[in-house]
Amino acid sequence: MRKDTDFFILVFSVGLFVCTNIFLMASGKLPISFNGFGIVLGAGLTLAIYSFLYKDNPAFKIAENLYVGVSLGYTIIIVWFNFLKPDLYDPLIVPFFSEAAKTPQYTLLVPSLLGIFMLLRFSRNLAWLSRWTFAFVVGLGAGISIPRVISAFILEQIKPSLRPAFTGGETILSSIDTLLILLGVTSVLIYFIFSLEHKGTIGKVSKVGIWFLMISFGASFGYTVMARVSLLIGRVQFLLKDWLGILQ
Repeated sequence: MRKDTDFFILVFSVGLFVCTNIFLMASGKLPISFNGFGIVLGAGLTLAIYSFLYKDNPAFKIAENLYVGVSLGYTIIIVWFNFLKPDLYDPLIVPFFSEAAKTPQYTLLVPSLLGIFMLLRFSRNLAWLSRWTFAFVVGLGAGISIPRVISAFILEQIKPSLRPAFTGGETILSSIDTLLILLGVTSVLIYFIFSLEHKGTIGKVSKVGIWFLMISFGASFGYTVMARVSLLIGRVQFLLKDWLGILQ
């Protein structure tokens, strides 16, 4: 009985969507053109994705697989034209077939082999070669990322803590900001000192650190929710304005 109800809801929803588009095109709210069919396709995929709010269904699966497939195909094209073709194919392969006297850049064979080794991960006998590539990528990434992370997340955070709180050229608000930064950094660091029992003065300061942590987490979560709500508002505006023509 449950499957019959779900099937009826799916067929009814698809039929209602088709009838709505026929009415919109017949009334002239949707142009009978590629642009109009593009709006219909976008509305259908949007509603198919949002249908997951009811439950998992075939419409959602079709839209999900289509999104993943199109995204993967688009990514492959971008990687080829932006990276592989100008950085590998043109300087290494094209000179062999070009009449111009250009010397191939044989140094590119090293990164090419490393890339091929990574694909050998799918081979049982040659999968060990992929470790060379992963070791190179991890080592190079760590060597580049660690100094940047230290500079951006540690040194830049230490600077406000070391700045004088009261100077002649600063306003009262600037001094308060400096004191809050100093208090927040100190209290959070004390909270993460687990070798000392959080009692007495240490316990009170660590509770202040908890407050700073919760404020930080709340602000981050609120920013994330705001970004997602902005995406939702954009899709709702598309459905009500571009598709149904309710909003002007």
